[in-house]
Amino acid sequence: PRMPPRTYRKEKSLPLKSSSAALYNNLSVLRAPDRGLACFSTVHGPSLNLVSVAEDGNPPLVLGTRNPSVSGLSCFSLQAAWCVLPSRVLLVLTSQRGIQMYEADGSTMVYWHALDITEHPPAHSVFARGIAAAGERFICVGTSSGLVLVFDIPPKGTNVTVSEVLDRHRDAITDIAAELGQAPEGAGDLVTADDAGSLCVWSSGEEFALLCKIPALGCSCSSVRLWQGMVAAGYGDGQIRLFEAATGVLHVAISAHARWIYALDLAPQTGKLLSGAEDSFVHIWKLSRNPDKDDIEIQHCHSECVTDTQVCGARFCDPQGNSFAVTGYDLSEIFRYSR
Repeated sequence: PRMPPRTYRKEKSLPLKSSSAALYNNLSVLRAPDRGLACFSTVHGPSLNLVSVAEDGNPPLVLGTRNPSVSGLSCFSLQAAWCVLPSRVLLVLTSQRGIQMYEADGSTMVYWHALDITEHPPAHSVFARGIAAAGERFICVGTSSGLVLVFDIPPKGTNVTVSEVLDRHRDAITDIAAELGQAPEGAGDLVTADDAGSLCVWSSGEEFALLCKIPALGCSCSSVRLWQGMVAAGYGDGQIRLFEAATGVLHVAISAHARWIYALDLAPQTGKLLSGAEDSFVHIWKLSRNPDKDDIEIQHCHSECVTDTQVCGARFCDPQGNSFAVTGYDLSEIFRYSR
């Protein structure tokens, strides 16, 4: 088949203090239009890389690193993500020892939650992974035991509390995503995924309610997104599968990549889906609903080969999906593309 015309061009890349680790969803992007800034973060070993870019064309500002040390002991970082709530923005960092929450610029630690290592068998690794803001005031973080911790975030200050623990997964959480568009009635607004490939769709609130559980399909689900009642999930076999969030019904399964998918992202204003994988490719798709058939449809829009790069993070940089950024294993820069 003919490849679609190239619609994105490569921009100047952003330098990193250290390279990006080969971890799922290892890129987070925060746009701050009020300050004319875009911020990017990746993790590698004990380090969190932070880079800030001004929209006025000034050179990028490498903000340095944060190390999630506890009692002077550094530990392995698994993921970093900005969580945007109506009242505040926090930068959440997960590691082998626990969960750290910082103010958005990474300057001040707001909260530290240690993982209870005694709950795990000695041969099992302990870590937190999977981060998403949910509802008006919650941040959800997954753990290696399959639990999802729900943190109640105050409008300001450090009085963060664990309000609930969701315990419907039996395997390590891989990713968590919240609704990026307008959730249809009864469709849920949070989805959690695990190492076995199981998905749970939840409705957030004072108490979180499980709406449906999508069973495992034989391989790990590494990345997940939720948009207008559709669940988009990326798997270790290179497939993207689209489910109905309210019922768990499978609508679409496409062989999107030749290798393990490491990242998905959605542009909420347009329904564009971004996928990145070990095969060095980043693809952009367009999701839509066919009202006549009450069905979910997907269309391929763009392919980008990031040569000799094991893609481990890919994110849109704007809500329309007109620009995106990519990180790769052992790569000391972030590649950017725009229309």
